[in-house]
Amino acid sequence: MVRTAFAKINLGLHVLRRRQDGFHDLETVFLRIGWHDELSVSPAADLSMTCSDLMLPVDQSNLCIQAAQLVADSVAAGHVGSQADPGLTRPTHQITGAQIHLEKHLPYGAGLGGGSSDAAVTLMACNELWNANLDADELSRLASRLGSDVAFFLGGPVAFGSGKGEVLTAMEMPPALKDQWLSVIVPLVHVSTADAYAGIVPNERSRPDLMSLVAAGSLNDWRASLVNDFETTIFKRYPSIEAARDQLLSKGAGYAAMSGSGSSVFGVFTSEDLARNSVQELPKGSRSWVGRAEAAV
Repeated sequence: MVRTAFAKINLGLHVLRRRQDGFHDLETVFLRIGWHDELSVSPAADLSMTCSDLMLPVDQSNLCIQAAQLVADSVAAGHVGSQADPGLTRPTHQITGAQIHLEKHLPYGAGLGGGSSDAAVTLMACNELWNANLDADELSRLASRLGSDVAFFLGGPVAFGSGKGEVLTAMEMPPALKDQWLSVIVPLVHVSTADAYAGIVPNERSRPDLMSLVAAGSLNDWRASLVNDFETTIFKRYPSIEAARDQLLSKGAGYAAMSGSGSSVFGVFTSEDLARNSVQELPKGSRSWVGRAEAAV
């Protein structure tokens, strides 16, 4: 079976407070976009993985292998979804091997959620391949063990995320993006999550209602009030990321911002021509994508 693993961008990101567990409470709106990886999963005696990008590890450190193993462990333990017959048990000889191949197109470490999306698709693919019968709640529980934003990729194309990002509320496509085009630029720089959070100052006071701002605001409203809290420190440390954002604005973006903790930036444009023109003449090593805002809806 072949499955598509879409990227995401963040429409606004507020870091509210540091939690006792060392993580941070935040709020953001996730938007699925058309840029994607492709995952192939087929039956096999054992669990193994290959990848078109030879620089990407395919051992137990890869989230796809971890995701598949979680489903296999659930099968071995005889877990069933909450909608299944409570008396149902799995045969102990059920095969939970698979050959996973990842055609990697998404940049990693760019704030686009590529690794998380690959993991989410692996959960769903293995659940189907092995007839595991894990329901949506169980898959979400497994997703939360893999990463804070993995669960988003199990659901719809737009969602408000709170907590660490794993508490999700489905949303409609924002009217501000109707009939709009997106361009994404990924400069040749890697921003680690640790670096991003090292400079952040949490703030939970006097923040706009992020869900309402995205759901009902115009692009003018977004320019005035929709912010990514990581930009202030990341732009100072990595000027090339700010320069990429500024390029999108100079080329006519109605709104432009950094996604997640970087390094990707995105812009919203009224036409395909404007969007494609915005990613011309990029610095060497930069990558880009252009597509309709509703491409992955």
